[in-house]
Amino acid sequence: MNHTTPPASTVATTGHSPESSPLGKSSEYPTHYDPTLLFPIPRAPKRAELQISGTLPFFGVDIWTAYEISWLNLRGKPQIAIATFMVPADSPNIIESKSFKLYLNSFNHERLKSADQLVEKLRTDLSAAAGAGVQVMLTESSQFGQLQFGELAGLSLDRLDVEIEPASGGAHPDGSQLRANHEEALVEETLVSHLLKSNCPVTSQPDWGSVQIHYVGAPIDQERLLKYIIGFREHNEFHEQCVERIFSDILRYCKPQKLAVYARYTRRGGLDINPWRSNFSSAKPPSQLRNARQ
Repeated sequence: MNHTTPPASTVATTGHSPESSPLGKSSEYPTHYDPTLLFPIPRAPKRAELQISGTLPFFGVDIWTAYEISWLNLRGKPQIAIATFMVPADSPNIIESKSFKLYLNSFNHERLKSADQLVEKLRTDLSAAAGAGVQVMLTESSQFGQLQFGELAGLSLDRLDVEIEPASGGAHPDGSQLRANHEEALVEETLVSHLLKSNCPVTSQPDWGSVQIHYVGAPIDQERLLKYIIGFREHNEFHEQCVERIFSDILRYCKPQKLAVYARYTRRGGLDINPWRSNFSSAKPPSQLRNARQ
């Protein structure tokens, strides 16, 4: 994926922790366009927990969809659209979602000469906050009928009748329970679960998602993998961090030769976040079709 060079005015992230973000705090909705509302959070601290430093063990993208985009034309007539944002995984920052929503709402009373002008403002501001080039695609209302739904392809892990021990409660992910049978021949398969649930690290509000795991390697124990995914139910991390944890744990404990992890989360505040991480260049870019829960 080609990334544009980020603007020189990249937002500083000193002191930008989740706890100091707008999350969990009352906020007045802006009445004027304000790019300073965007709140970047460095990726590095959470990656350090996963022993990720230096060269990343993956490439990828965070695909955001915004369903509540509105602005005014020069005559003051409201315009609406759906926007897709592609934030590269090697950007130094994620953008906190509530600040993203407040920023997008700051366009509600902004008069712009065209949709292209909106796209340029979005691209400039988001690239500055992420610290890397962010791609922006706008679907205007005349194109809404072209949008399609689709489910993640793969063998469903949810078919398995697993038992979750009350002692562990299935509350937190434990990568050490993952296993792959290295005595068997290598396989290439795609596994899917719709039982991914994690929580916001600040507000503890639930984040619901579906996850797709594609790998080449020794066969992964599917029951253990499903229990591991269910183990995120009380885990507090942002969407992007959960996907990187899943990727890192599978890579560490199952040692596949190739691995790609993709999650599609349901929307909150008019936004959904869909992170994708892969370590092989022939991996197909992830489908951007919304699923039934989105």
